[in-house]
Amino acid sequence: MAPRLTSGSIELQRVVITGMGTVNPLGNDVATTWNAILKGSSGIAPIEGFPVDDFSVKFAGQLKGFDPLTVMEKKQVRQLDPYLHFAMAAAVEAMEDSRFEVTEEESERTGVLVGSGIAGLLTMLKNCETLLTKGPMKISPFFVPSSIANMASGLISIRFGARGPNSCVVTACTTGTHAIGDAMRIIQRGDADVMIAGGSEAPVNPIGLAGFATMRALSTRNDDPERASRPFDKGRDGFVCSEGAGVVVLESLGHALARGARIHAEIVGYGMSGDAHHMTAPPADGVGAQLSMRRAIEDGDLAPSDIDYINAHGTSTEYNDKIETYAIRQVLGEHAYKLAVSSTKSMIGHTLGGAGGIEAIFTALTVRDGKIPPTINLTDPDPDCDLDYVPNEMREAPVRVALSNSFGFGGTNGTLAIARYDEQ
Repeated sequence: MAPRLTSGSIELQRVVITGMGTVNPLGNDVATTWNAILKGSSGIAPIEGFPVDDFSVKFAGQLKGFDPLTVMEKKQVRQLDPYLHFAMAAAVEAMEDSRFEVTEEESERTGVLVGSGIAGLLTMLKNCETLLTKGPMKISPFFVPSSIANMASGLISIRFGARGPNSCVVTACTTGTHAIGDAMRIIQRGDADVMIAGGSEAPVNPIGLAGFATMRALSTRNDDPERASRPFDKGRDGFVCSEGAGVVVLESLGHALARGARIHAEIVGYGMSGDAHHMTAPPADGVGAQLSMRRAIEDGDLAPSDIDYINAHGTSTEYNDKIETYAIRQVLGEHAYKLAVSSTKSMIGHTLGGAGGIEAIFTALTVRDGKIPPTINLTDPDPDCDLDYVPNEMREAPVRVALSNSFGFGGTNGTLAIARYDEQ
């Protein structure tokens, strides 16, 4: 089940994950988060940090005990948007986990591709308030650099001295998945040996919460926040807005082996597609989701029967869950009923542009450890959602190959195929 190594006449590099880092509502590092995921814990709670009396939604997934001063100086913390704090924290952990040092010799072959769906939303809000109340001359000189989506990649490259490819993607809830997939392509074609890739988002603030709430996209289960995110359940009523980041270190297999790196998993396939249907709603036949999954499977030279697990997009919205289920059935046929599917958003909520990076980490850990995360709060399954969603309790089982799905506003879709690393 190794990936294809050629594309036409070009030999492609195998790409492996050697470092992982995250901050999210369940933990400020990978180990803490994974332990909580396997216990089926919820990171959703009433909102702290700003008043929500006038909001229809009063809960979210917020980081707990996170201190940006552990990765940035006080001056930088004041100047930069929270999405940049999160991105840097995840990148620092991922690099420490990889045990890779960007030397002068390595710098031009090390790149960064960390994106965000919305980027510096709180910074935009604060500076708009300043403009209206104090005038244009009081706008912060850091407003623009702290708001733009590519600044996460920029600051991470500065931090580690990475002079290789430096870019970002901005594809709504698919951002993290596209960032990792695109970084994989950069390594495959030989433009870098190492890429720091993922996504970050900080939408839990007044403007972010109000925007999604007025769309009626969010759960309003204010009396029971921990049970609000309930993918595939008949009682689901919307997603839970959350913040966080997930970043991985990718390397060509040859580079990783040459330096004796610890390999967590291998990315063997990547698919992307567009729905060409609607700004925010998926088509009823999930054609874009189907195409994304098919392309990831084909890219990895896999058969549908090779897939043991899917980390679903699984947002806990009425349409996504049943349409994603339908798409999985269409792509995998009868095998869809033989594999495990779960939504880790049931525990951390939806971190938007950060979701793909965080969920790629969960998927890599699943294939590495043989422990499948549960879908919590699944007590009354929707009849249209009839697959094995690993309800409420973690399951131990060998997982050779897994898919990680992300689907975003604008009809943008991405799927990663992640496999247990084979030394042969």
